[in-house]
Amino acid sequence: MNKNQYLKKTFELAAECRYFELNVFKNVEKKIIKFPVYLSAGQEFISASLSTICKQKKIVPELFPQHRCHSIYISFGGDKKKLINELLGKNDGCTYGMGGSASIHSKKIKMFGHDGLMGTQGPIGVGSCFVSKKPTIIFLGDASAEEDYVLASLGWASFKKLPILFVVEDNNLSILTEKKTRRHWEMHDVAKGFKMKSYNIDDNPLNFLKISDRFFKEPILVNVNTNRLFWHAGAGIDSPKTFDRYKLILKKNEKSYKKIDDQKKRMIDILWKKQLEKQ
Repeated sequence: MNKNQYLKKTFELAAECRYFELNVFKNVEKKIIKFPVYLSAGQEFISASLSTICKQKKIVPELFPQHRCHSIYISFGGDKKKLINELLGKNDGCTYGMGGSASIHSKKIKMFGHDGLMGTQGPIGVGSCFVSKKPTIIFLGDASAEEDYVLASLGWASFKKLPILFVVEDNNLSILTEKKTRRHWEMHDVAKGFKMKSYNIDDNPLNFLKISDRFFKEPILVNVNTNRLFWHAGAGIDSPKTFDRYKLILKKNEKSYKKIDDQKKRMIDILWKKQLEKQ
């Protein structure tokens, strides 16, 4: 897979994630979805990039997501029909209608759903990898990464040289509290204190590709600066001023990507329509 093929595949996955989330947003507003949702729109290029790289490497990692996990599930091949049913509270959802938006589980893609306590995917994922020694990705928010047991798990992963990729999806917000009012340090600097290789990048897909040769050969932390487009929970917009990686990439490559964008929108809209008609 060359660079252009990688970028195209990543955009295709990101488009599916984006239009899935826009449909979730719409159906929350209509009160068809009746419980809290944690939308990943704005952050979808993180999971889309990592999934494309893993497929290129023929690696099927074990996934330990944070609560904002729809795009992770979709990017790594989760059944979108089951995710829709999960959000509708149906017993044929991917977590039998009991996990909701935040606790998405899938044996098929080796995704171990979030348990509801912020940051616990850190030590749980490290413990699992310590036993299995299988390639593992642990997704954290910039706020949940501050928990003391997350920091302890970084130390253990580094000491045991586990094949883990820690991904901090850094949208600069803990609900609505910015990092500058919470701390004066950065996660990539903390990781270096544990003698762990670390990177601080933005969510441009090319940035992931540049560092991908080191993935799963040793524990690595990647702090990814990104943006959450919607409320912490629910359907609403925090600020119209945040940058939107998806729109930036689409605008830059409109001639080659607009058709993909239209196709994915149509595909996801039809999927939602068919699933809702079954209600």
